[in-house]
Amino acid sequence: MAGSEKRLRVALIFGGRSGEHDVSVVSARSVAAALDPGRYEISPLAIDRGGRWADPATAARVLAESGDRTDRVLAFEGRVPLDPRLLEGTIDVAFPVLHGPYGEDGTIQGLFEMLDLPYVGCDPTASAVCMDKALTKRLLVQAGLKTAAWVELDREAWSEARDDCRARCLRLGLPLFVKPARLGSSVGISRVAEPAALDDAVEKALGHGRTVVVERGVDAREIEVAVLGNRRPRASVPGEVVSGHEFYDYDDKYLDDSCELLAPAPLEPDRTAAARQLAVEVYSSLGCAGMARVDLFLERTSGDFWVNEVNTIPGFTSISMYPRLWTLTGLPYPALLDELIRLALERHRGAPEGNRASAG
Repeated sequence: MAGSEKRLRVALIFGGRSGEHDVSVVSARSVAAALDPGRYEISPLAIDRGGRWADPATAARVLAESGDRTDRVLAFEGRVPLDPRLLEGTIDVAFPVLHGPYGEDGTIQGLFEMLDLPYVGCDPTASAVCMDKALTKRLLVQAGLKTAAWVELDREAWSEARDDCRARCLRLGLPLFVKPARLGSSVGISRVAEPAALDDAVEKALGHGRTVVVERGVDAREIEVAVLGNRRPRASVPGEVVSGHEFYDYDDKYLDDSCELLAPAPLEPDRTAAARQLAVEVYSSLGCAGMARVDLFLERTSGDFWVNEVNTIPGFTSISMYPRLWTLTGLPYPALLDELIRLALERHRGAPEGNRASAG
């Protein structure tokens, strides 16, 4: 770690191969603008849509010339599939702002582990678990936590036994939500209110990966809680998403102003406490460290919470819920980034040699 007289060298990694490439660039712009230049020296590293890494000058240009909306991101091309020398020797800590596959799913976290490089966020195991919606659900059920009933489909089953798959899904009841199992930012998600719409929704989701989760809709409010920490995680005040569309889809999140983000969420004190407690329980049960946003459903009829999903690299755009909730909890955006970097360095220092990822 650099001494107090020297700035920490932070590799800010963004872009990537997933369908959330543009979201990642916008998030990285917000992080870069909020990092204290007196404390940190930023080394921007951009990955293009094909998985090639750009040189630092190109990465800096992408940050500078992109806009703060996903439809205003500068297109660019990288040069090499991967050059670990970009990360070795000259970097104190990596800060991946890579949403979706190849960034949030444990792959790049594994690279950091191989390089023995401190990094912000969850380890490879927790990242992979939380990225897979079906696996997350199975572990939540095993931990005794409530999550909406679901059916898991893959491309082969859908092709070979479509009638059976369709019947299994429809037995869950309508409406249904059809989601790619390993993607975020509401990319590829459809709401199915009529049986005739199911096939198109599954085909759409399969266009983003080989596995799909079909989930029974819950009549609920959408509550989000930001969680921060290693061995002793703490939860922010909850926020509420009030969608301006049929559901909280990609356009609602990033392209228009129809969605309301109520922060803090208008909840009774006991429901606020329950949401925070449940978020920490989910975070710990799934082995998270550093940060994650836990998304909950508050069922309207019963007042019970259901776990929706967990995002290990939540959005960091100017309107994203994760930094907004921490600001309301008393940790402004720049201080939040300081804490995330501190947690990354703490975990790296405290891990046993040869088993760093297991420490929290």
